[in-house]
Amino acid sequence: MQRIGGKKMNFVEWLQRRQREINSMVCLGLDTDRSLIPKCVYASNPVLEFNQSIVKKTSSFVCAYKINTAFYFSDEGEPIYPLGEYNLRKTIDFSHERYPEIPVILDAKFGDVVHASEKYARVAFERFKADAVTVSPYLGKDALQPFLDYKDKGVIILCLTSNADAEGFQNLLVYSDRFNKELGVWVREEPVPFYFKVAERVANHWNKNGNCLLVVGATYPKGLKEVRRIVGDMPILVPAIGKQGGDLEAVIKNGLDSTGYGLIISASRSIIYASKNKDFAEIAAREAKKLRDDINRIKEGNNDNRKKTD
Repeated sequence: MQRIGGKKMNFVEWLQRRQREINSMVCLGLDTDRSLIPKCVYASNPVLEFNQSIVKKTSSFVCAYKINTAFYFSDEGEPIYPLGEYNLRKTIDFSHERYPEIPVILDAKFGDVVHASEKYARVAFERFKADAVTVSPYLGKDALQPFLDYKDKGVIILCLTSNADAEGFQNLLVYSDRFNKELGVWVREEPVPFYFKVAERVANHWNKNGNCLLVVGATYPKGLKEVRRIVGDMPILVPAIGKQGGDLEAVIKNGLDSTGYGLIISASRSIIYASKNKDFAEIAAREAKKLRDDINRIKEGNNDNRKKTD
């Protein structure tokens, strides 16, 4: 939990403050693949050296870092534990120690029965000391309660993901019955996509501590618009900008909250691997700044268009 002027803030408050302080909604993914690290990184532990160099140079332009656990626990099918766990912990520790104003998200997509989720929550928040974690809603609220109980931590819940087959499952129509008190009968409501129900459930029933966020992929801007309508100003993590081809302009147009923020726009490979040379960290910083500036330019244009139509 962050303290600013003696005031305690949970993850959402901390994130919002960081975004406004540097006017950035860029979240940088440290999804470090050893095979893609520039050959000029000769350190005995190239993953950690690479991560620390990237963090040092990009810290001025990002509102958060996001670390996908998959890149730290396996490499081309071969387990790299315990070095992977060491690199994961040390990367988070380094960011917290050098740049305590920047929150770190653990992208693990946890979701299991309660007794297992209790252990996963302790791993994320106590062992790795992440400030937020991504989780799956499929097992329901009781499976996520151990995460939600960490009131100061962020719980980022999958809603509409960016992978190609997600739409076929997450867009399945769901029928609900509502009791009409005036008529004294049950009435079947119009069907809505499954991800609508996830967004509604999180916003209306799971967010008691104000620490919930949602994941909506950049490849589904219309879905993002619907989720924003459902959840109001709840922050939304938007992956798939960059290599996965998300439309940045459509994301901004459809996803901003009422304050002009509300998005955590994540990019990884397009930034951290932008250069294969000794200047890799400087080029990553340049690309992070460019993404920040592109977002702000589109946002300003969007605001101007709103004013014209008002």
